[in-house]
Amino acid sequence: MDKSDKFFHSVHLDEDACKGCINCIKYCPTQAIRVHNGKAKITPEFCVDCGRCIRYCPHHAKVALYDSLEEIKNYRYTVALPAPSLYSQFNNLTNVDIVLNALISMGFDDVFEVSAAAELVSEATRKYISEHRDDAPFISTACPAIVRIIRVKFPTLLPRLLPLKPPVEIAAEIARAKAIEKTGYPSEDIGIFFISPCPSKVTYARSPLGVKKSQIDKVVAMKDVYPVLLQHMTHDESKLTPIASSGRIGIGWSNAGGESAGLITDNYLACDGIMSALRVLSDLEDEKFYGLKFVELNACNGGCVGGTLTVENPYIATAKTKKLHRYLPVAQTHASSYEDIDYHWSAYVEYEPVFRLGSSFRESLELMGTVEDITEQLPGLDCGSCGAPTCRALAEDIVRGEATRNDCIYAFHEYINNLSNEIGFLTRSLNLSCGNNDESMKILEDYIKKLTTELERKER
Repeated sequence: MDKSDKFFHSVHLDEDACKGCINCIKYCPTQAIRVHNGKAKITPEFCVDCGRCIRYCPHHAKVALYDSLEEIKNYRYTVALPAPSLYSQFNNLTNVDIVLNALISMGFDDVFEVSAAAELVSEATRKYISEHRDDAPFISTACPAIVRIIRVKFPTLLPRLLPLKPPVEIAAEIARAKAIEKTGYPSEDIGIFFISPCPSKVTYARSPLGVKKSQIDKVVAMKDVYPVLLQHMTHDESKLTPIASSGRIGIGWSNAGGESAGLITDNYLACDGIMSALRVLSDLEDEKFYGLKFVELNACNGGCVGGTLTVENPYIATAKTKKLHRYLPVAQTHASSYEDIDYHWSAYVEYEPVFRLGSSFRESLELMGTVEDITEQLPGLDCGSCGAPTCRALAEDIVRGEATRNDCIYAFHEYINNLSNEIGFLTRSLNLSCGNNDESMKILEDYIKKLTTELERKER
């Protein structure tokens, strides 16, 4: 896997829309964004596709790349994989089959619920934890953004990752096998379409962690599917074909804490929101928790219902999910029905030291000392005017050779002030001089040229 595939991203910058404001740098959890020369720039190695910048950019300059619904036409047979959070986007939904039948009506040949696969993964997780209880706690691998942030920032927690495929991958494998058996078509003629609530799952489908190649062919945005579905939905249940095969446990995965609830244990921690997740990961690294068996972390507030490709407010969506629960059994999908499924990872996640300052541990340690020294010289206001989110981030950029101390507006003012004082001193010296002043004039001209260059650079 080359660097472009390893750090493939579904979150991109629209430079034409970017106004050079610094909102995004303040909200990026991995400090992957810088603003220079009036435009933002995303460092691909640092980005984990959490989509937070999309939500907070006031100019809509951060966009998620995903597939078009028109891609359906490129396959002989298509299967939709609706995420559990899709059901929470609709008002007064009492029967999941209303949505599933609408997916068939809008053009898909078949449907397999990701929530059904989630119940299978819950069952596999309970079994895995029971068999490896001495290695607990395990960190959920259902959220791709969380797995990616552990890969680059928390290497000691890599062994804690639950080495099981996420529900969407299990759903894709089952859906493809069923489609091949039903149609007799070769695999390449069958399109597996995941309806995603977030950009991180788009990235997973293209560049997965834990498996060498995903069985998902295309990923479409939930916000694009939503208005089309509304046109095909009917509440006349007599016209519905029974398709639904999941219960409370599977559909509950759409909300924060839903995955943990499916484990039927009290020894868990469930956390939502990328910044809160970072604090939990730091505490896990410091071994501050005791007695936990499982840690569920969701990058989006509220869980998957808070993804940036959804249409409903995440808190309202959570309430809708709870209302829908009233009409569902606890679970409908069981592993005994899919005994040939391998739930385990086929490739382990390796540490990617993208934040390391040097090429070796010794060099990095030395450079960290330099970073501390530079940070002490900066004002410590974390104003973002330099284009970096914090003074320490600017210091790291300086050490990497990607910025200078004068990028700090306060340091720059001090620098200009010193230059002005030097020019004033030289001017007074020239006025007092009665001899050959060619050398002094040359020095004065150099200072003025230097001052002009710095001011022009700042204006850009």
